[in-house]
Amino acid sequence: MKDFAGRTAVITGGGAGMGRQLALQLAAEGCSVALCDVCAQTMEETKRLALSNAPQGTRVSTFIADVSIEEQVLAFAASVARELDTDCIHLLFNNAGIGGGGSIVDGDRKQWEKTFGVCWHGVYYCTLAFLPLLMKAAEAHIVNMSSVNGFWASIGPNRPHSAYCAAKFAVKGFSEALLTDLALNAPHIKCSVVMPGHIGTDIVKNSRMILSGGESTIDVAAIRKAIAAFGVDASSLSDDQVVALAEEQARRFRDDAPTTAAQAATIILDGVKAEKWRILVGKDAEFLDAKVRAAPEDAYSPAFYEGLVRETKWAI
Repeated sequence: MKDFAGRTAVITGGGAGMGRQLALQLAAEGCSVALCDVCAQTMEETKRLALSNAPQGTRVSTFIADVSIEEQVLAFAASVARELDTDCIHLLFNNAGIGGGGSIVDGDRKQWEKTFGVCWHGVYYCTLAFLPLLMKAAEAHIVNMSSVNGFWASIGPNRPHSAYCAAKFAVKGFSEALLTDLALNAPHIKCSVVMPGHIGTDIVKNSRMILSGGESTIDVAAIRKAIAAFGVDASSLSDDQVVALAEEQARRFRDDAPTTAAQAATIILDGVKAEKWRILVGKDAEFLDAKVRAAPEDAYSPAFYEGLVRETKWAI
């Protein structure tokens, strides 16, 4: 698939971040796009931006769906065929994801399962739901969003990250298994697994909203606990100061990232055009991939993490 003009793409998590940038770049090439997200307002902004720079005849549809709930995913798939008046799609970007549910030992089980549900079950449910439309295309491509946390299950020695990492490992394994499955049973469908490093998105802020049931409330107790894990006494900080720290961390995650969401989308789309089944996004991802492969037994040592921070400015 050397170009996307005249194609139809489905993007989950299309309201912001990499999902939005994928939509903008695809639409600019004349690819019609179907978006889903849990936030109607951000999706409408993505739609407006996409159509403002798209060739005439390019269509963009939106649908509110939580990809961790299969019934909503099935309704989304039905809406795509209806809204875009098509019996096939050419591209499926399983992009939706959230962070949270760090510890299985003393964390919140609901947060753990929600994070795992969005990041893994969303990929599984969407692949099943859109497979009939992919099968009807002359050529098609599934793009599954894993992470560097799909081969390195850590963001640092003092911060458990078990739900997200487990889900991203599942996405990576599923994608690699699909290479043989599709080659045997649907050879016109290709598959890529994407493994981004630190990308400048609002995932920190958006995850907090989703895990709190749609509220932008910051769990002050959880933030205090996270601060304490780094050996910092937060007892002298007021709740307002803790909230300000959390908001600043979310801003810095987005604004100080080594790779922007737009740059990430370009790397992903170039990888799809080149039929790469394995797409690393960012210099930090390339560094981690090389280092983990070279010395997997050392991947969770303090020295490994110190090298990561020193050589890539890793600051998650």
